Amino acid sequence: MNVEKWIVEAGIQTLQQAMESGEASSEEIVQAYIHRIHTFDGKIRSVLEINPEAIEIARSLDIERKEKGSRGPLHGIPILLKDNIDTADQMHTSAGSITLEHSLAQQDAVVADKLRAVGAILLGKTNMTEWAGFMSVDIWAGYSSRGGLTLNPYGPGELFVGGSSSGSAVAVAANFGAAAIGTETAGSIIGPASQNNVVGIKPTVGLIRQDGIIPIAFSQDSVGPIARTVTDAAILLEVLEERGVQQWHGTHGTKDMDGSYISSLDTAFLKQARIGIPRYYYQHLDKDRLEVIEAAIHVLRQQGATIIDPVHLPCEDAHWDANVMRYEFKYALNNYLSRLAEHIPVHSLAEVIAFNEQHAEKTLKYGQGTLMWAEETSGTLTEQEYLDSLSYNREMAGEKGIDYALNQHKLDALLFLGGEGGSDLAARAGYPIITVPGGYAEEGVIAPGGYITKGPQGISFVGTAWSEPALIRIAFGFEQATEHRVAPEIIFNKFTTM
Repeated sequence: MNVEKWIVEAGIQTLQQAMESGEASSEEIVQAYIHRIHTFDGKIRSVLEINPEAIEIARSLDIERKEKGSRGPLHGIPILLKDNIDTADQMHTSAGSITLEHSLAQQDAVVADKLRAVGAILLGKTNMTEWAGFMSVDIWAGYSSRGGLTLNPYGPGELFVGGSSSGSAVAVAANFGAAAIGTETAGSIIGPASQNNVVGIKPTVGLIRQDGIIPIAFSQDSVGPIARTVTDAAILLEVLEERGVQQWHGTHGTKDMDGSYISSLDTAFLKQARIGIPRYYYQHLDKDRLEVIEAAIHVLRQQGATIIDPVHLPCEDAHWDANVMRYEFKYALNNYLSRLAEHIPVHSLAEVIAFNEQHAEKTLKYGQGTLMWAEETSGTLTEQEYLDSLSYNREMAGEKGIDYALNQHKLDALLFLGGEGGSDLAARAGYPIITVPGGYAEEGVIAPGGYITKGPQGISFVGTAWSEPALIRIAFGFEQATEHRVAPEIIFNKFTTM
């Protein structure tokens, strides 16, 4: 078997079956992914570093499989992690910043520990927008001082890559690993997954523990899977979630999360699904992207879903601000940095800013206005401005936003294009959102951020807290009915001749 050719677009279950049958070993699969990274990633810069122990770990897991059997669906499966997730190994954790380029975590993040426990191989760290984009309003999505600019493999240098889990989405799209883990505060999983033709899930805040992850805002931060299929994303989510009773900052009480996301992979669910169309959030879409939305609605109707079009949200006229992220960033980041080893040059946000000023040629390509804005706060989370914004976000995005529409029309989900509108609402409410490949916009316009809107487009579904099973069912049904996922092979063929 030519493993390197065979792994392209191979799902987790296919990889697992090949290892079980003896057609391929985990060691061969890891070597094949590493070779692809070395061959193709130089142009798109999605992977910051490869785990130097990956092959050895794969070899030991192959032996374990033969002697004791498999640990489960992720045994021997190579998974990439975003560069803000701690791993207690030879890989660094830097949030893309050269201030932390030599930082080695002393303890695994909870998500890394869970992956290791089920036999997954932490293949490498992916590039990301520096400090998850919370550095400057001008920073380009996918850029970091440590890794440079990650490019979209469907049109390097032309198509928008999305941020801040850019490297994770690009690496999965390019088949550099079986799947990846990203993080999101407001659109950082859903945006790049949508732009790079892959599946992304941003779970309910609190479903997966954040311990050991460089933060932005604890009331919005969430870690989630990025994969090529809904099935693979569901497998990862099932491993990563905290089983049993969950709590989300005391706002939504508790909910029993027993059950299987894998059992949610049922195309028949669309026949009973009720999906709302919030047209207010489509107003700014250009013709081609609107056509992607209309095509998705048509498919869902064909599959038997009940479409409520339009639905209105009382929060459509809300005046949003970024104060929750501003205040929580300093508090949470100082707490993380204070625990780093003494030889690391920064242990507070103030020291990060000072370091950047001292190394401006390398660190301040886009400035650090947002870092300085956050540093102006007390870092105690006692300011009334913060408390008012936190309360406003939860009420307007949740009770008077997503929940209002869902309850009024007895809906299972709201439909959005990629991260357009839906990601921000879900972030402020702390609610889940899933995106799945939804088509391709052949033409585009220049968006306010300066990027071109054409290229892969995701269709996203938003629900209330703890509604991941329903969202996975809807996304899976849509995915199976459309099969929009296509690997960017033509781009790679061009790369090999450059």
